[in-house]
Amino acid sequence: MSIDFELEDGIAVVTINRPERRNALDAEHYEGLSQAWMRVRDDPAVRVAIITGAGDKAFCAGADIKSWVGREFELAELWLTQKGQLLNRGLEVWKPIIAAVNGVCIGGGVTLLLATDIRVAVEGATFGLAEVKRGIIAANGGTQRIMQQLPHCIAMEMLLTGDPIDAATAERWGLINKIVPAAELRAAAMAYARKIGANAPLAIQAAKELAVRGRDMDLPTGLRMEQLVNRILQQSEDNREARAAFSEKRPPAFKGR
Repeated sequence: MSIDFELEDGIAVVTINRPERRNALDAEHYEGLSQAWMRVRDDPAVRVAIITGAGDKAFCAGADIKSWVGREFELAELWLTQKGQLLNRGLEVWKPIIAAVNGVCIGGGVTLLLATDIRVAVEGATFGLAEVKRGIIAANGGTQRIMQQLPHCIAMEMLLTGDPIDAATAERWGLINKIVPAAELRAAAMAYARKIGANAPLAIQAAKELAVRGRDMDLPTGLRMEQLVNRILQQSEDNREARAAFSEKRPPAFKGR
């Protein structure tokens, strides 16, 4: 049982390794996942990350209900808003995140998925927000991001019925990018990661941040922010390297500076 972290050629692979519990998250695994996301955010060697689950049954079944039932919390913890931050609970990670969904993705698995940027799934994957069946809501962004990313009636159907959808439906509504055979899942995720990782790291992170923050900005403000950020990037070493590589007809060697 662990949150595994691999790093090679700028690509981090974060694996929820608890297949015997369908990769459900107890307090220990939530903490491990928080630490993994902070490393992705802070380690300059990481250019892009992939999140997946161990085994061939589940990506993530969300919170491990058995480990949380009856657990008592101090009321003061409600205001420790920066404690144990997660990708889907306020942690700002501007490096691209790719989800490789290897099976069941429900509850907290979906809210994690909603905080990623590109999503590849196996043919048998299912997606559901079943929290209302247990007397709670899809927290950690579940009620917020689903409304941003799916049509209103589809998002509400998932939230209010708690029923899952299959991979074909998820692809049709744009919840995932593509469906691949299980044997090709890692290769498909890595192909995305390599393509993204070959681009200029500062530009990639700037593009992601502007796109995400743009949801909460009016258009004139967003356009102005684009101008300012682009002017900064034009002074970067990577921009000079891109111009030199184009002139010399060779691939650029970006350094994130």
